[in-house]
Amino acid sequence: MAKQKIIITGGPSTGKTAIINNLEASGYFCFNEFIRSITREAIENDASINFVSNPIASVTDPHQFNLQLLTGRIQQYLDAIKFDKDIVFFDRGIPDVLAYMDLFNQTYDETFIKACNDHRYDTIFLLPPWKEIFVSDNERQESFEEAEQVYHHLSSTYTKLGYNCIEVPFETIENRTKFILSNL
Repeated sequence: MAKQKIIITGGPSTGKTAIINNLEASGYFCFNEFIRSITREAIENDASINFVSNPIASVTDPHQFNLQLLTGRIQQYLDAIKFDKDIVFFDRGIPDVLAYMDLFNQTYDETFIKACNDHRYDTIFLLPPWKEIFVSDNERQESFEEAEQVYHHLSSTYTKLGYNCIEVPFETIENRTKFILSNL
């Protein structure tokens, strides 16, 4: 059973995936970002989708998309419980779904809040927006200004849920990884 479930979160293009990849290369088990796979699936299933921002704001049925995202993140959490690892890292967590829904003024019911309360993490590392490394791609359409808004919504959501987020300083990937490991 996983002893520690650790979230690495932040707005787009803050270095989360690079840190996750570095942790994996160091032998840690990490769950990768789930939204990229369902974003690709949404594009394949609906050629009319034109992402102008985050997929949550662009898909035909945002509620269904968010439910699929929530279900995937819950499954990652449940899978982590099965592992005989001292530490398991997640590239984003269940509360990220609520933060993005709040950002895009989307309503959610008790199902989403209950999922956050029923699946608690041990430590949250929050990566701040970093203009010098910010880039967009086919699956990440947000502007830097939107990335800043995402950061604030993530911080607010995790805080409302009773978490104390640890902000990861701007540094090299190796030093950011060391910072995370030294704060566990």
